[in-house]
Amino acid sequence: MTLNDIKAAVDAGQTVHWANTGYIVHKDRLGQYLITYQPNGSCIGLTDRSGHRLNGKETEFFIARSKDSAENPGSQSRQDGQGRGAAPGGAVAHPLGGRP
Repeated sequence: MTLNDIKAAVDAGQTVHWANTGYIVHKDRLGQYLITYQPNGSCIGLTDRSGHRLNGKETEFFIARSKDSAENPGSQSRQDGQGRGAAPGGAVAHPLGGRP
C-alpha cells in the first residue's frame, strides 16, 4: 500500500495493519498518522519527519480482513497472500509449541 492508500483507508474507517495484526495504523486527535503496537501501546509515526517516507515497506501494510472473508479462506486482504506470520501459500505460521 502506498502512503496515500494507507491514509485513505484509515480515513475511510478501515483497519490497516503493518507487518502483522499486532500493529495498527490510526489517526490521532491532532491529525497525525501513527503505528501502534497493540500489546504494549508502543507507538511510532507512519512516516519519517519529512512526512513523505513510510516507516516500513509499502508491501508490509495491509487492510484487515472482514469477518466475511475470514469465513471464506480464498479471500486475502493482501494481494500476494503473504506477510509476516504467514507461510508460503498463505497458511498461518504458529510459534514453536503453539497450537496448530
